[in-house]
Order: sequence, then C-alpha cells, then structure tokens
Amino acid sequence: MTTYHFSAVIEKDEDGYYAFCPALQGCYTNGDTFEEARANLVDAIRLHVEDRLPDGETIKAPESVNLTTVEAAM
Repeated sequence: MTTYHFSAVIEKDEDGYYAFCPALQGCYTNGDTFEEARANLVDAIRLHVEDRLPDGETIKAPESVNLTTVEAAM
C-alpha cells in the first residue's frame, strides 16, 4: 500500500465548506462542516488516484505550495 501526501484547501462559504486538492486537477468536494468536507476530500483524492493508476499515470505531490492573498484594484 502506498501513502500519498497532498496539500488541501478547505474554504468556508455561505453553503458550508468547499474543499479541493490543487495537485489533482478536478479533485474537489464540499461538506456541511469542516470535518465532513475534509473526509469527503480524502475520499475524492483516493478515487481520483485509483482512477489514474491503472493508466500508468504518475502521481506526484508538488514540491511546494504557497498560500497568499492578492489585491486587485477595479
């Protein structure tokens, strides 16, 4: 069994929590609570990786992840 480590982003919004994995394009989910969104994301990542492995795709986590805010004047 291989263990993968991925960065995750979980954001609170008006409907609950939105979660995604930046390293896996299209891998996202949501939940009513932080814990539910996190658990759903773990499942989504597992399914995403399991779907890619039979095709021989390599699964690599990014070397670094930076979280910042930016200002955009309109």
